Amino acid sequence: MPDKHALLSASSSHRWIACPPSALLCAKKPNKSSPYAQQGTDAHSLCEHKVLTALGQASKDPTDSLSYFDEEMEDCTDQYCTYVMEQLLEAKNLCGDPQVLVEQRLDFSRWVPEAFGTGDCLIVADQILHIIDFKYGLGILVEAENNPQMMCYALGALDTYDGIYDIKAVRMTIFQPRRNNISTFTMKKEDLLAWAENTLRPAADLAIKGEGDFCAGAHCQFCAVKATCRKRAEYNLELSQYDFEMPEHLEPAEISAILPRIDELISWAGDVKDFALQSALSGTEYPGYKVVEGRSNRKYTDEVAVASAVETNGFDPYEKKLLGITAMTSLLGKKKFEKILGGLIAKPPGKPVLVPETDSRPAMNTASDDFKEE
Repeated sequence: MPDKHALLSASSSHRWIACPPSALLCAKKPNKSSPYAQQGTDAHSLCEHKVLTALGQASKDPTDSLSYFDEEMEDCTDQYCTYVMEQLLEAKNLCGDPQVLVEQRLDFSRWVPEAFGTGDCLIVADQILHIIDFKYGLGILVEAENNPQMMCYALGALDTYDGIYDIKAVRMTIFQPRRNNISTFTMKKEDLLAWAENTLRPAADLAIKGEGDFCAGAHCQFCAVKATCRKRAEYNLELSQYDFEMPEHLEPAEISAILPRIDELISWAGDVKDFALQSALSGTEYPGYKVVEGRSNRKYTDEVAVASAVETNGFDPYEKKLLGITAMTSLLGKKKFEKILGGLIAKPPGKPVLVPETDSRPAMNTASDDFKEE
């Protein structure tokens, strides 16, 4: 059987709780690292150093050894450290001797066999136990509310420190500075323990045995077998009941039923296409399809030689262009950018987007609203 920690990790708990049999299937697939993962690791190392230093503890500055250090990472980790220290001050209002623990091993094996994780920062105090998780990723907004990974970490912390401190509730915070996102969710201790017994433990028992029902949904995003999963295919092909009619032939209620599924449908279709291409390149034959060379763009074989040749013939081969806002921020650093250029930046209204009512952004005025006002 695959290693149980890898099988039932806190970071993948949102998936194996919803779809227990996916755990064994994913454990058989090799782990794929990425530059984004290393970037996150670098940022976490810097966070750890800054918080320990702020607490007066010895810590070696890792900056010189980081692969992806830049001004943005410096600024984001400064924000994180400031936030942690602010939360420590708040904890001191409830408790005379709170503890701050950095990169702490959290064992929640009472509910999930041999399972543990690492908490970025714990502030342990009477009344409230606070778990803070630093997310450096930019692509996906991470929310703390009912977040299974955070709840697993909270269980591990509670299992160790409840009794040493008089803990009544657990506060869980996602700190995601590149998305300007600080998301906090608080649970009563008894509610968290009830979730562990009624949801987490049963799902873990099924997952370890490869049992339970396959279930498709948003949690499929990071599943290693998402491209070939039959349940996910069935889930997305349910839309075929509408025969893909043009929107004007559908009632608003029908369109409302389709909208939540469209992003997942597009994602699934892309995953299947990518999988099929890689399989075809490895020798798999798909009836009616073949692999061909796609379109490509011309490129210079030697840019220095090109520039020299053009200049020799009396032309300027270069163009001068103002850096975009993202590149300019990286050049100057966020603080200097705001100081030098803050008054020269305008943010026009964003393009209208149709989102669920649960989205935190305020609704725009529509033509219907304008008509009502008149």
